[in-house]
Amino acid sequence: MELTPVQKEILSALISLHRRQSGSIRGEEIAQMVGRNPGTIRNQMQSLKALHLVEGVPGPKGGYQATSAAFRELELDTLAEEAHVLLIKNGLEVSNTLVEEIDFTTVAHPDVCSAAIKIIGNVRDFNVGDVLELGPTPVNKLRIKGTVCGRNDSENKVIVLVSEMISLPKARVRDYASKALISVDADMSLQQVARTLIENDIQGAPVRSNDQFVGVITLKDLGKAVAAGNAGLARDVMSLDPLSVDEDMPVYEVMRLFHENNVGRLLVTKNGLPKAVITQTDVLRKLFNFVSPK
Repeated sequence: MELTPVQKEILSALISLHRRQSGSIRGEEIAQMVGRNPGTIRNQMQSLKALHLVEGVPGPKGGYQATSAAFRELELDTLAEEAHVLLIKNGLEVSNTLVEEIDFTTVAHPDVCSAAIKIIGNVRDFNVGDVLELGPTPVNKLRIKGTVCGRNDSENKVIVLVSEMISLPKARVRDYASKALISVDADMSLQQVARTLIENDIQGAPVRSNDQFVGVITLKDLGKAVAAGNAGLARDVMSLDPLSVDEDMPVYEVMRLFHENNVGRLLVTKNGLPKAVITQTDVLRKLFNFVSPK
């Protein structure tokens, strides 16, 4: 059957709302999501019920439910669960809007990359010049940032000129961490620490005391200490309570921790025991090797 764009929009909104909450969906909820008048929703629902795509549920908690035919019509899996993809407009998270599809319309142009982002919600909330950020997407952890340069109201699509885009490979921390765990003792002099870091060509290392890791020290810490005339020990200038991650953690989660904690390295553990160190440099080096041409 050939549905109108409005019918497809309403039907998609009904299915998306049902996946996020159990029970029937009221027409007012659909109207709020798609930005249409509740009367329009009621009129369209009559047509969708006649096509056996929607069922009405009577009673105080009544509303509408999509039939299995609706899922087939929209080529959706009736058992699939929708993942939430964060959508930010001009620095603020957009609520009542779901990202359904991303279609890259230009990728071969050397200077331009644009994408058509299909949403379930009120497409008229997006205007030319709005800065959008979305992601990570559930499968490939794609993150996109760009500026709205157009809109296709009939298909509920926002056209975005992409300025930044990254997709982290499906890898675990163990695939990106340094193979050897190089640490320094808390009672080492700053000169000894500096020698250890330079000889191993690393920017920092965890600090141990009585077989426990008690902090992290970096070349930046050493530079500050020298500038302040400090000639003490590693324990005097280290950062306390080193952050750690399990070796099975996804790399994209580690990148988030780097950003949120403003750190450049994390201790990697296996079964709770220290095993290695992962740094932002480790991740970026492998990413560049991944994308560089042969």
